[in-house]
Amino acid sequence: MRKNYKYIYGPVASWRLGKSLGVDAVSTGAKVCNFDCIYCQIGEAEQFSGERKVFIPTKEIISEIKSLPSNMRIDYITFSGAGEPTLAKNLGRIITEIRKIRKEKIAVFTNSSLIYKKDVQKDLSLADFVSVKLDAHLQDLFSGINRPFGEKKITKIIEGIKKFKKIFKGKLTLQIMFVEGNRGDAASLAKIAKEINADEVQINTPLRPCGVKPLPPKELDRIKQYFESMNYISAYSHTAVSCKVKAVKPVDKEATSRRGR
Repeated sequence: MRKNYKYIYGPVASWRLGKSLGVDAVSTGAKVCNFDCIYCQIGEAEQFSGERKVFIPTKEIISEIKSLPSNMRIDYITFSGAGEPTLAKNLGRIITEIRKIRKEKIAVFTNSSLIYKKDVQKDLSLADFVSVKLDAHLQDLFSGINRPFGEKKITKIIEGIKKFKKIFKGKLTLQIMFVEGNRGDAASLAKIAKEINADEVQINTPLRPCGVKPLPPKELDRIKQYFESMNYISAYSHTAVSCKVKAVKPVDKEATSRRGR
């Protein structure tokens, strides 16, 4: 097994996915994204990208994964890291090649920015688990919280999520990050969440170090009331679950520490 990795990291203990091996298909550590969310734990974007392209050749990522022991216990291989994974034009190809050499389920965490594109939906459909983000329903709120690169329209993103849910055969979770700016929009976001009909809704608030303070538990309890008809989990309720996930030794501590998930 190699000692130094550029594109894979972990495994990390995830309350959502168990032992998760990360794949960063857009960077070697610097944040490459088309959002600059105010609550991002990795910090401000170092490189903005608006269009899909091949950042890292498929063969280089596959080479690193091949170097792992075949008996290494992993529950999920997860595309996340220091940027937005759907920016990688070869995302679908990488997933296809991974399936030839590993048996684990595959997850993708996306900020939903490109989910209205048919090629992105096709790539995401190859995964077993997709987590999409939606923090706002109005354009000015979207601009203030997610700070998108270019002319991204929140209405287009919302419709893209709805369309993807209809064709996706795996598990779809919807993440909503509640901060001071959107705490008063919980009812509207819950209405859209119900229309999306995700398999699970994650009601979050920033609990990891970042530039935004988390909402207190009582406020999140108030917000949860709007989601009672849905299958949901909240940021504070999953902390107990997190404690039960055993620590995992990463294949490369430095590569893992550069990424936030």
